Amino acid sequence: MKLAIKDNKMKNDFNMAMRQATDLVRAGDLNAATQQIQSALAGAGEQGPTVPKHSAAAQGKPRGLRQTLADLALRMPSNGTPPFGGNDPSVPKGARFDSGSFTCHAGSREYRVYVPKPMTSQPSGMIMMLHGCTQSPVDFANGTGMNQMADKHGVIVVYPAQSRGANLQSCWNWFSPTDQDRDAGEPAILAGLAEQLCREYSVPQGKTFVAGLSAGAAMAVILGRTYSDSFAAVGAHSGLPYKAAHDMSSAFAAMGGAPAPTSAYPVPTIVFHGQADNTVKAVNGQRIADDARPKGPEVLDEGMTGGRRHDRATVLSDQGHPVLEHWRVDGLGHAWSGGNAAGSYADPAGPDASAEMVRFFLDLPVKGE
Repeated sequence: MKLAIKDNKMKNDFNMAMRQATDLVRAGDLNAATQQIQSALAGAGEQGPTVPKHSAAAQGKPRGLRQTLADLALRMPSNGTPPFGGNDPSVPKGARFDSGSFTCHAGSREYRVYVPKPMTSQPSGMIMMLHGCTQSPVDFANGTGMNQMADKHGVIVVYPAQSRGANLQSCWNWFSPTDQDRDAGEPAILAGLAEQLCREYSVPQGKTFVAGLSAGAAMAVILGRTYSDSFAAVGAHSGLPYKAAHDMSSAFAAMGGAPAPTSAYPVPTIVFHGQADNTVKAVNGQRIADDARPKGPEVLDEGMTGGRRHDRATVLSDQGHPVLEHWRVDGLGHAWSGGNAAGSYADPAGPDASAEMVRFFLDLPVKGE
């Protein structure tokens, strides 16, 4: 019992030290953040595996923040997908929530894919759902309720999993220059996975979409820019604009409301952002909408859903269907609007972001039609 209490105390002390280091990075004090992480590693040394001989720590060399984080990754108990996220959501008879792994020249990732109960024809589309930091596919499925949307509309939903080996907090690396362009890094992996599943499940051409929360939303925006031939539209919830950062310190700056300028590149986009989001400021949602804005007048409507006021700015195509929607939700923090409390970063109040995104996606005509 005493040993268990000691272990728990050390884990709590380590987690507190990591939170303090994150606050220091956010404040721009990278040297102090590095020292904080190094102290945390020293304090947890007897709990983790031996530091590899090739690491900077083992060789007694000075370590910057990047190398310190690399050493921390090597000492984590697993480089696999996050061990959290709760139980698998219930699956109706005949439906499946399968597990898989995809590998290409850029790397590999695990994933979960939800296939609704048997359909008499091909699916109406496929949605790739990219979780936020510290989340997992199961957690994200629980929180967004997107599997229930899949049952209702006959869509395939795929939930790729970020690994701890790629990012300690299981964030998609939207701020890394090597993960912001086509044919390399995480965009290549995710687009390749989407293309493989489209073939496997006979998804109609032009009916593959991508959506995400926070870091997942930022990566969804990247995919919309770099693989518009694979993804017909983007859903960005509490996310950041394209190339808003180029490293970890600029990522924290962007989250606080200082995104880098980007050139407009219209792709059908639906944006959700809480006006009370203190993690990723609402100005980032506005920037995503601005970058995706096509020519045409904007229509603004307001409403109240689940006790939350919201407004929606819509731009229509020449054919009369929405190609941009920007939902601004009063009182919503850094959480999925209208989500299920069974998952993390999900707020049951407010408009149902999952339902609105599916509606937006499926109402879009296929290019050329």
